[in-house]
Amino acid sequence: MSDKVVRIGGASAFWGDSATAVSQLCAVENLDYLVFDYLAELTMSLLAAARMKDANKGYATDFVEIAMREVLASCVARKIRVISNAGGMNPAACARHLAELAQELGVAVRIAVVDGDEVSAAMGELRALGVSDFYSGAPMPQRLISANAYLGAAPIAAALGEGAQVVITGRVVDSAVTLGALMHEFGWSTTEFDLLAQGSLAGHLIECGAQACGGLLTDWRAVPDWAHIGYPILECYADGRFLLTKPTASGGVISVAATAEQLVYEIDDPGAYILPDVVCDFRAVEIKQVDATHVLVTGALGLPPTDFYKVSATWQDGFRCMASLTIVGFAAGAKARRSGQAILARTREMLAARGWPDYTGVELEVLGAGDEEAFGEAILRLAVSHAKREALELFAREIAPAGTSFAPGTTGSLIAGRPAVVPCIRLFSCLIDKGLVSAQLHFEGRDQTLAAPSPSGGAKPTAEPAAQPGELQIETPAGSVEVPLIRIAHGRSGDKGSRCNVGIIAREPRFFDVIAGEVTAKRVRAHLARFVQGEVRRYALPGIGAFNYVLEDALGGGGMASLRNDPLGKAMAQHLLTLRIRIDPALLG
Repeated sequence: MSDKVVRIGGASAFWGDSATAVSQLCAVENLDYLVFDYLAELTMSLLAAARMKDANKGYATDFVEIAMREVLASCVARKIRVISNAGGMNPAACARHLAELAQELGVAVRIAVVDGDEVSAAMGELRALGVSDFYSGAPMPQRLISANAYLGAAPIAAALGEGAQVVITGRVVDSAVTLGALMHEFGWSTTEFDLLAQGSLAGHLIECGAQACGGLLTDWRAVPDWAHIGYPILECYADGRFLLTKPTASGGVISVAATAEQLVYEIDDPGAYILPDVVCDFRAVEIKQVDATHVLVTGALGLPPTDFYKVSATWQDGFRCMASLTIVGFAAGAKARRSGQAILARTREMLAARGWPDYTGVELEVLGAGDEEAFGEAILRLAVSHAKREALELFAREIAPAGTSFAPGTTGSLIAGRPAVVPCIRLFSCLIDKGLVSAQLHFEGRDQTLAAPSPSGGAKPTAEPAAQPGELQIETPAGSVEVPLIRIAHGRSGDKGSRCNVGIIAREPRFFDVIAGEVTAKRVRAHLARFVQGEVRRYALPGIGAFNYVLEDALGGGGMASLRNDPLGKAMAQHLLTLRIRIDPALLG
């Protein structure tokens, strides 16, 4: 078997990630690839709006002006190839501006573009066919801002095969920037599904940057040197196994726990993780600590891909406005809540007097109050949505008067000016037949249309994959004690639209059965009832001793549509880890 090792550094988790990543990773010896993931779902709508204003915009400008300006010359000199989905809604403009930068720097570089993901033109046909939202079943809105299919890794591999040193894509699935490199380097075919699943898992683990190196870790006190936290490096082999590590002397940690938390981040059914190139089964994945700075990851299995791409579309549903005030003193929490109620009552009367309808959404939150009657500080957070911009401009004008009208000790953002009124952008997700989408490769004046990865006629995935049958009911011995779930588990949560997932990982194998019996979907739904409006489904990942909980309608619309303080579900795992569970004290050790 080949002893070839391909080293890939994950330099970006989103548009706005730290600029320190590229210099840190480019200092690593023998690095083969630098990959960047910039595109959250709703980033595409922002890029679409930017392109409408300026035909030369619509891509992640940080990629060119910050990342590549710093390291392009070094990457070319050291033969480090670069793959990035920074192209967003305008990959051609991104490539053109990178070429201009290369000329400015005196660097000769071969740049390829992968596009074809924009499917706005096909959405009218899908609407006429009655295509509905993949998650909620809602009909397609009449007017969309953006619509992009999630392309896969095969076009990236093709671009590398043509000799590209930099590959810029539009909307590809996050892990594809890694899988494309591995398909090219090891010659993996589109039908070697277990290898594709392992490569996809490798990409999934590094697609969120420092999260793979201890970022957001439940046991945060054990993560050293946040200021210099490491960005992840993969050391990959032809048989699919890979090591996860980080640059020498960087901060953070490489551990089984950190890797497991990232594995469960933003997934649904771990037995059917649907990607354009392969359907992955992560249930038997194992993570082993090799040494202080390396973990070994094996065990992903693959199934043939489906005949469909997922489409992420965005649309505007009116406007939203978010305001906050800090209130200090005795009973700060109670004062904050009453202030918010007064602002709502006053502005609702003003809306009615103008013949305007009520708010379409309201979220009143009091943060940090603690004991509401004791002396302290509380933050009133008041968010509303409405179909009319004018209605929210009225709301915005009525925040500052609280400083002289209501509670003593009102301060905070009074001098920051009126809160902004911004569009309320919602996500619409659906499926599109791969036959309606043509991935395009543009390289050195040549254009190629690439076939979609559907080698075996995979079936259409269902919107509601069946949960694993039955939840284990474990008898709790007499004399059990109650402890918070965090005592025996760690967790990570994330979003997909208004759906949230929470991965809960047993700290030791002996705790797996305890979690199975105590942390049922029913109990999770009850514990998180103030957030979760829909059902909760539970899936097991026995290979890493984990369960994944999928919470339907849990984020108030999610993303830019949500009025909540946690629209991306980042804190949901922290809430669940407070659940009190019963356990035999002998197991606690």
